[in-house]
Amino acid sequence: MFDELKQSLREAMGRVSSPEDSRAIVALMRDAIVEAKISAASMRDGISETRKRLDLERRTLETVRRRGQLAAGINDAETARIAVEYETRHAERVTVLERKLVAQEEELALAEREIGGMTQQLKAAGAGVPPAGRSPRVSEVEDEGASQLKRDMDRAARTAQAEDQLAELKRRMKK
Repeated sequence: MFDELKQSLREAMGRVSSPEDSRAIVALMRDAIVEAKISAASMRDGISETRKRLDLERRTLETVRRRGQLAAGINDAETARIAVEYETRHAERVTVLERKLVAQEEELALAEREIGGMTQQLKAAGAGVPPAGRSPRVSEVEDEGASQLKRDMDRAARTAQAEDQLAELKRRMKK
């Protein structure tokens, strides 16, 4: 989910040679974690909304079934036929919303694991521990690498902001 961002941070940490570079990258890592946590909160809101919609759809399905049974009980064939159509529609919606909820919950769990990993990397970077697989003596500092990291971070922030704005717009349009 945050793979590009994490990879950029790893590469930048591998090129760090001065305390100033290290502090800049740690600050970028903090910002990235904040953005990731905001994204996770947005996911939680989406899960909550899906649960509400699923609950409403299940209640509607039960109502349609009950009405269909009542119509069949009084031999109202047309109403019973329409009730079966509506029951099919609502049952499909319930199925889709259930699958959506499972996917959203899995996505949130993945994001939370990734945030945990990013947080551990931040703590390690703050303590001056080099990233796994890197030697502590990295002497080649490239200004281009730092600027690439900045571009990657900016792009990730813009993407997260656009996703948040899109989610908010969708939420407003449903009301």
